[in-house]
Amino acid sequence: MLLPIDCQKGQNHAAAPKKLLEQVSDALRRKHYSYRTEQTYIQWIKRYIFFHNTRHPAEMGTPEVEAFLTHLAVEKKVAASTQNQALSALLFLYRHVLYQELGPINALRAKPSKHLPTVLSKNEVTLLLDRLTGVHSLLACLLYGSGMRLAEGLRLRVKDIDFEQHHILVRDGKGEKDRVTLLPVSLHDALNTQLDHARRLHRQDLAQGLGAVYLPYALNRKYPNAEREWAWQYVFPSHRLSKEPGTETVRRHHLDPSGLQKAIRAAAKTAGFAKPVGPHTLRHSFATHLLEAGYDIRTVQELLGHKDVKTTMIYTHVLQKGPLSVRSPLDP
Repeated sequence: MLLPIDCQKGQNHAAAPKKLLEQVSDALRRKHYSYRTEQTYIQWIKRYIFFHNTRHPAEMGTPEVEAFLTHLAVEKKVAASTQNQALSALLFLYRHVLYQELGPINALRAKPSKHLPTVLSKNEVTLLLDRLTGVHSLLACLLYGSGMRLAEGLRLRVKDIDFEQHHILVRDGKGEKDRVTLLPVSLHDALNTQLDHARRLHRQDLAQGLGAVYLPYALNRKYPNAEREWAWQYVFPSHRLSKEPGTETVRRHHLDPSGLQKAIRAAAKTAGFAKPVGPHTLRHSFATHLLEAGYDIRTVQELLGHKDVKTTMIYTHVLQKGPLSVRSPLDP
C-alpha cells in the first residue's frame, strides 16, 4: 500500500484528512470515470511515487514527470499508448487533486506502434465460434456480429437492445460516446433465452431485498426506482453477488471479462491458430469483413465508434485485395 501521506501538508491531523489515493478516487468518481480507469490511474500514480523513492507528488513537478515518462520509454520500452496512459494519470493527479499546473512535458516519447491488427478470416471465425459454448458462445457471436468492444458487450443493458429495429444502442463507449450498431437477426432467439435467464436472476434478487443494479452518473438519485427496474439490468449478469467497490453495496454486476478472454484463447488454441486471438480480434474481424463486403468506410467508422476515420483506415491495410483491388502477379 502507498505511504500514509496527506496531500495538503501542514493540516491538523486531528481532522483526519483523506490520504492521497483516496482523494484521487474521489476526484475520479466525481468526474464519472469508470472503475477500471480509476484502478489504472491509481496504479500509475503509485508507480510514479515509488520511482521517485516515495516522495510526495506535491513536492515534485514537471522534471519528475518527464523523468518517469522517459524511464517508461527507454528502460521499460512501453508502447506509446501505455506511456500516454501514464501521462494522463499524472496530469489528472496534478490538475484535479493537487491543483498544480505542470509545464510542457518534454520527455522522450515512446514510438507509436505500427502493428496491424490481428484479423480472422470468415472461415476462422466460424472455427472459433464453433468451439465456444453457453454464454461465452453468445457473447462472442454478439461481439463479432456488432463490432462492440468486450466491455461494451458486458455492460449492455436490457433497454438498449431493439429487436424491432435490429440494432443495439451502445452507451458510454470509448470517449463517453453513445452510438448505434448492428443486432444480428440470427441472435434474436439466443438473446431472448439469455434475457429469460437474466430475468430469473433479477426476480430472485428482488425477492431477497436486492436487485439494485449499478447506475452511472448518479442516475439512481435522478430516477430513484430505476436501479431495480428490469429495463436497467445487465443482459449478461454475473452468476454471483458481490460488493460494489467504494460503497460496499451488495449488487449483481455483469460477467467478468476474464471468462470470455480465457474461453476464446482456449478455443483458438484448440482450433490450431498460430496468431494471438482475443475478444478484440472479433471487433477487428467485424470491421475488415464489412469493408471486404463493400460497405463504405464512413459507415464502418460510425458502427465502430471511431472519432477519426484514420483509425478505421487501418483495416484497409489488412484486406485481402487492398483498397485498390491489387492482386499479386503470382496469382492467376
